[in-house]
Amino acid sequence: MLTTAQLERIEGKRFTKKQEANARSVLMALDVYGDHVGLEVPHRLAQYLAQISHESGGYHHDREIWGPTPAQKRYDTRTDLGNTPECDGDGLKYRGHTAIQITGKANTRQYRDWCRAKIDPNAPDFVADPELMNTDPWEGLGPLWYWDTRKLNRFADRGDIKTITKRINGGYNGFKDRKRRYVRTALVLLDFDPTNIKGFQEASALLVDGIAGPKTLAALHRALVKLTDFTKDLGREPINQKPATKSRGIGGSSIAGAGGAVVLVEPVQKCIAVIEGQKAALSSGDITTLVVGGIVVAGALLALYARLDDGGYIDRWTGRG
Repeated sequence: MLTTAQLERIEGKRFTKKQEANARSVLMALDVYGDHVGLEVPHRLAQYLAQISHESGGYHHDREIWGPTPAQKRYDTRTDLGNTPECDGDGLKYRGHTAIQITGKANTRQYRDWCRAKIDPNAPDFVADPELMNTDPWEGLGPLWYWDTRKLNRFADRGDIKTITKRINGGYNGFKDRKRRYVRTALVLLDFDPTNIKGFQEASALLVDGIAGPKTLAALHRALVKLTDFTKDLGREPINQKPATKSRGIGGSSIAGAGGAVVLVEPVQKCIAVIEGQKAALSSGDITTLVVGGIVVAGALLALYARLDDGGYIDRWTGRG
């Protein structure tokens, strides 16, 4: 499973106690329920975490910061958000909650109903007391609800961070920061330093300029997708297979969904990158270049085998474990 240490690496700093608590809420929900909403695969997970990181200010905030600003004052009568037309305090009461900032009475009601239908029929009445959304496990489930009900996986599957941003934000506010966070998240899941764009570009045979432009973003997406394809090709249990424990309740056994694929991320991407980088050598026809390229690829494969063997995957796949 993902850890707070990995999230700290993505953010580039140690968490405060508040950040760590907020991050743990997000990770707990992912561990228990992430696979049920399709977030067990790295390319979706990277998009999800990038948006959560932006919306929460790097896990600093699980409630909307309230001024109130002029826009927030108008929340009180935003009937399109399900609030009453009177100035009766609905704006403050139903301000953004959880890491995804669930806002408005209508969204709060929808989230409550989703929790009662899919998680626990006795889930709290968030409409009566929205602050209960910021208690575990509900705080971490809020972003999953939004991601699931807005069907954002279809955009993650094509690496479309721009449309995901619009579906979450209603526009493109903070798009540059969301993209920056996506790049950092993807690099960490691919076992690169979160700032090492050049290293990824070099390993992927791209122009090495340190800029996460369209080609680099597309390559990051392809690399994350390949991780899922790789684990399936090796005979790993299908990543979207339902767990043996069928209960979807929070009290059920922990499901290693989102973390299952990520466990293999670290060794696999480096091997893939080496093979991609040696394609030209292996097809050159020059015997010296061919031999050198073959040695490099063989070394990468041996290193990958050693990492997988250390992790017990070889025994599992061959039936020895």
